[in-house]
Amino acid sequence: MRAWRVSAPGPILGDPIELVTEKRPVPQRGEMLLAVEACGVCRTDLHVAEGDLPVHRPSVVPGHEVVGRVLYIAEGTSTAFRVGDLVGVPWLRSTCGTCSSCRTGAENLCLRSRYTGWDHDGGYADYVVAEAAYALELPTGYSATQLAPLLCAGIIGYRALKRAELPPRGRLGIYGFGGSAHLVAQVAMHQGATVHVMTRDQRARDLALELGVASARDTYDQPPEPLDSAIVFAPIGDIVPTALEALDRGGTLSLAGIHMTDTPPLNYQRHLFHEKQIHSVESNTRADARQFLRFAQDHRLHVETTEYPLEQALTALRDLKDGRFAGAAVLVPPKKGLPNATS
Repeated sequence: MRAWRVSAPGPILGDPIELVTEKRPVPQRGEMLLAVEACGVCRTDLHVAEGDLPVHRPSVVPGHEVVGRVLYIAEGTSTAFRVGDLVGVPWLRSTCGTCSSCRTGAENLCLRSRYTGWDHDGGYADYVVAEAAYALELPTGYSATQLAPLLCAGIIGYRALKRAELPPRGRLGIYGFGGSAHLVAQVAMHQGATVHVMTRDQRARDLALELGVASARDTYDQPPEPLDSAIVFAPIGDIVPTALEALDRGGTLSLAGIHMTDTPPLNYQRHLFHEKQIHSVESNTRADARQFLRFAQDHRLHVETTEYPLEQALTALRDLKDGRFAGAAVLVPPKKGLPNATS
């Protein structure tokens, strides 16, 4: 099979990932082998490739928005999935299941959690091995390309929206408008919110307005009205004071990224007084994932995608860094059947 490996983490304009040909992986007890049909290109993949996130597995295969067809289920694996099913493989790959976080429903905070495309090989490949207990049933009515961004951009964005504590029919500000934000904006509007978008890219602002947001302005512009809640999706710490200033009294700021540049000093009176609060977001729980995917089943979401062949993964990551597309990029391997698992 073909797979992209992070061979030398560094600037994406170099060659931090390389395309290799190797044997197909073999699933162990509790795992399934999937033929990849689509894999989203997430900013976290860029952080892994560029070394912003510390190496967990040397030469890892990135990619954690994986839509795949079940090819083989390892002996002794308990799962409702069957060979031939189309399933989703998200960022959260496994947790310990026994720590206090796992026992209290906060498995995203498990200290022994493991992640697809960081601790274990991900979906920038023809095939991927997934933990059956963490694979996800997918909503119907979407193509594989449309489903892929739902598996991180959608799920993590959904958790970020929950962490933003948006009141009913509240005013939400979104900073940055890529793969995750354009999905969250639709969820919030379905729930009755007024959404204001602040982002640097004109194409992203155009997409936001097409989707029905109330306003779309440049990143550091103030929205036309005070905000009850805001979410910062762009990994830029300088945005945090701007977003805090835009909040009304008692407002909540949610920081959605796994990595962010340093936040500048905050002024207590301007940024934090009046009981404003900041919430970070770490991964997601399986409950978050299932809730969001049920929402996507019940409410048709527009998923803006740009397709790249698998062999153009490096180009897709460079285009993501440069903001050359609106919405989400998705890698699509060539169509294949379901060969024998041992071939």
